[in-house]
Order: sequence, then structure tokens, then C-alpha cells
Amino acid sequence: MRTLFKLMWLIPALAVAPLATAQQEASETAEPTVTIDQGPRVQGEPFEYSTGGETYQGYLARNVADPEPRPAVLIVHEWWGLNDYVKQRADQLAALGFVALAVDMYGNGRTAGHPDEAGEFSSRVMQDWPTARASLEAAMAKLRENPAVDGEHIAAIGYCFGGGVVMNMALAGMPIDAAISFHGSPTQAVNQPQPFDGIVQLHNGADDPLVKRDALKAMAAKLKEQGAAIKVVNYPRAKHGFTNPDATAVGEEHGLPLGYDAAADAASWQAALLALDKALNQS
Repeated sequence: MRTLFKLMWLIPALAVAPLATAQQEASETAEPTVTIDQGPRVQGEPFEYSTGGETYQGYLARNVADPEPRPAVLIVHEWWGLNDYVKQRADQLAALGFVALAVDMYGNGRTAGHPDEAGEFSSRVMQDWPTARASLEAAMAKLRENPAVDGEHIAAIGYCFGGGVVMNMALAGMPIDAAISFHGSPTQAVNQPQPFDGIVQLHNGADDPLVKRDALKAMAAKLKEQGAAIKVVNYPRAKHGFTNPDATAVGEEHGLPLGYDAAADAASWQAALLALDKALNQS
């Protein structure tokens, strides 16, 4: 009888022990609670502005999920005009926390389909810097009115023709914190250089025959003389247009020395982002 009593006492304990062990193991292996945050919700829209009787059709991109005013970056297009490539760059910058405005330097959203036409459009702008500056100032003035923009912090980046434009923005002493050029033409359009103490970066391909080294050095020296914190980088084997994935095909189509270079594109973009962060977020 005593043996039977012991067995009856042990049965409930034996039944409970596996349950407790299972609960402990389940507790130890349970997945931790994970919070999933919402990523940037980039939205692009037309951005119209006017000056001197001319209307310009820009493109504004921002993260509409972000309620705080953010620094702005102007993007100046290649000599082809404000096309999808520049809009994609604006979207990228918007995803990174900036308000990005791709400006229209030709007016009415004009774009060129042939190098001759592109050369005509871009030459007209660079030969009339006062008008070009007025259009940029009009874009910046309207941009500052946007509640999504921190108007105290604006930078400018540009590609090819646009790189030349942002170099001249710095040389003119315009109110930007940084000017970053990618394979830009270092043509000096400003007749009376003004002081500029912002960041200037010039990113160029070492195998680019369209950017003359003497002109590049002269522009860099003039910007440094005006007070800019300047950095010039040449990328080995990179050709003109090295940041644009379509450059190789366009070069072959029109017989131009253009070519995309993924390594140079990535390196120059990273350097530009670090400069933008320093100029716009840490100042």
C-alpha cells in the first residue's frame, strides 16, 4: 500500500515537470518583439518658378513622411536638360533626408535630343550669366517658401554643364553652403568673383578629354582664392559622364567620348554625400 501511495504521489509531479520544461524552453526560444519603422516615402512633383518673363519647370522631390523642415539641395542638369536621370538623383537625395530641387536652366522644361542642340542651349546660358543667376535665385527664393524646407541650409550639385553652373554659383558668392561638380565644365562665366567660404568638390574622370586640365586647375585656384574649402578628385580610367548609367550608350550613339564608370560613380557620390552632410546637417 505504501509503495502504491508513493507512485500515486509521483504521477502528478511527473506530469507537471515536462509541462514546466516545455514552457521554459518556449520562453527561451520566443522571438523578441521587433518594431518596424516606416521608410522614406519619396514624392516628386513639378516645381514652377518665373523670372524675367521666362517660366521654368523644375522638379521637387521630398520625403512626405517627414514632418520636419529639411535642408535643400539644388541639382543642375547635364547639357541635355532636365531629364529623368536628374529626377532620379533628386529622388535619391530625398530618400536620404534632403529636399531636392532639380532646376530647369533652359526654361519651359526644354530638353535637347542632339549634341548640337544641347551645345546651343548650354552655351546660351553660360554666355549670359546674369540671366542664369536670376533664374537660380528665383528657384531658391520659391524653395525657401516651402514649409518642408530649412531655407537657411542649401547646397548645389551639378553634372557636366550643371557642374560648370554650380562652380560659377560658388564663384559668384551665391548663398549656398556647398557646390559639388561631377564631370563639370570649368568655364568661368562670372566676371567679378566674390568671396565664398563653403565646401567645393570637383569630381572628374582622369580619361575625360572634354574637361581641360588647365581650365580645371584655373577654376580650382580661383575658387580657393575666394575662400572656398576645395577638393579636386580625378578618377582613373573614368570618362566624361561617368556618373550616368546611360552615358556609354549615348556616347556610342553620337560619337562622343562618354562612358559610365560604376566605381567612379559610387566613390564620387559617397564623397558628395559626406560633404552635404557636413555642410547642411552639421553646420
